[in-house]
Amino acid sequence: MTSANTPRTLLGGLTPAQFLSQHWQKSPLLIRGALPDFVSPLEPDDLAGLACEEGIEARLVEENGPDKAWQVSHGPFDEDTFSRLPTSGWSLLVQAVDHYVPEIAELLETFDFLPSWRLDDVMVSYAPTGGSVGAHIDQYDVFLLQASGRRRWQLGGSPGDDARLIPGIDLRILENFTVDADHDWVLEPGDMLYLPPGVAHHGVSDSDDCLTYSIGFRAPSADEIVTSFADYIGEQLGDRQRYGDADLQPPAAVGELDDQAIARVRRLLMEAIDRPEQIAQWFGRAMTQPKYVDQLLPSESPTDPAELRIALEAGGELRRTPGSRFAWRRLSDAQATLFADGDAVVCDLGLAHHLAENPLIDADVLGYSDSERLLAALVDSGSLSRPDEDDQG
Repeated sequence: MTSANTPRTLLGGLTPAQFLSQHWQKSPLLIRGALPDFVSPLEPDDLAGLACEEGIEARLVEENGPDKAWQVSHGPFDEDTFSRLPTSGWSLLVQAVDHYVPEIAELLETFDFLPSWRLDDVMVSYAPTGGSVGAHIDQYDVFLLQASGRRRWQLGGSPGDDARLIPGIDLRILENFTVDADHDWVLEPGDMLYLPPGVAHHGVSDSDDCLTYSIGFRAPSADEIVTSFADYIGEQLGDRQRYGDADLQPPAAVGELDDQAIARVRRLLMEAIDRPEQIAQWFGRAMTQPKYVDQLLPSESPTDPAELRIALEAGGELRRTPGSRFAWRRLSDAQATLFADGDAVVCDLGLAHHLAENPLIDADVLGYSDSERLLAALVDSGSLSRPDEDDQG
C-alpha cells in the first residue's frame, strides 16, 4: 500500500504497509519529526473561542476543581470561566475541531493510508504546565500530534478490562498506573505518538501553551454493532417470519426448553442476520453517520441539476460539508453504492469513487453519467455545499 499524499516522515520512515503490519492495533509507535516544521493553524485563544460557542462539544478538566477532584465541566464557556482558572492543573478539550477549522480538516488527508470511513475527528486539547486528564485507557486507535509546546507521555502497558478506576470522580482515571521505563517521552511540535486501543497512557503538559491534536478513529463496540444492525434488519423483516416448529415431537416435560427449541430459534436468527449484502448496506450507513447530525443543513429550496451543471462548467466548485462522511461499495464493474452521511444511493462506480476521494468537487465530475442529479441531491441534503455558502470554519 502506498500513498502519494503521505510524507515519508509521518510514519518514522515506515511504509504504510509496514506500519499496518507492525503497529496498527498492535503496539505503540513514537515518531520524532512526523511533520517537520509543523506550525499549528490554531492558537490557544482560538481554541478557547471555539469552546465558548453554542453547539461545539467542549470540556474543561480541573485536577483540583472548585467542587471536587478531577472535575469536568461542559461548554459553552465564557470569559469568566477562563479568568478564574489557576496557572496549572487544568485542561481544555474541544471535539471535532476539523469540522470548524478547514486547515485542520486538511490535516486528515495526510492519513490517507487508512480508510477514510474509519476516521472519527480531531480533538484538540490545551493545557498550561502540569495540565492533564489523568492516566487512562482509550478503546480506539489514536495519533497524538504535538502541535505546540511540549507534552510528556508515559505508557503503562495494557491492563485490560479489570483495571481499577479511581472511584467518585467524573473521569475514568486508572487507580494504579505503572510507567514502563522504555515508554516515557517528551514530545516537541511535529512529533507524534500512535497508540492502539487498550494501552494505558498519561499525558502531562511540559510547557505553557501546550496544544495536542488527537486524531481518533471510529471503533463501534460489539453492543453498538449488534443493536444497530438488529434495528436495521428488523425494519426490513417485518413480523411475517416467525418461530415455527413443524418438526415438533411430544415433549418429555411440558415446561422444558429443549435443545430442539433452541436450535430452531438459533436457525431463525442466523437466517435473519447472515446476509452479507445487507450487512454491507447497514455498515456503510452506520460508518458514514455524521458525528453531529445538526451540522448538515439541508437546502431551503430544491437545487436544479441543470443549473448546477452550468455553474460547475463555468468554474464553480462544490465542497464536502465539514463533518460530512462519504464511502462506497462496489456492486459491479459499472455500479456502486455511495454512502453519504448515513444515506445510500446506487450510482456510477467512477462517480462514487470520485466523490468519496475528493473533498472539493469541480467540473471533472460531470463526465460521469447522471452526476448533476446526484450532486443536486447531495447539496439538498447538506452533504455538499458551495464554498461561498459554507459558513463553517
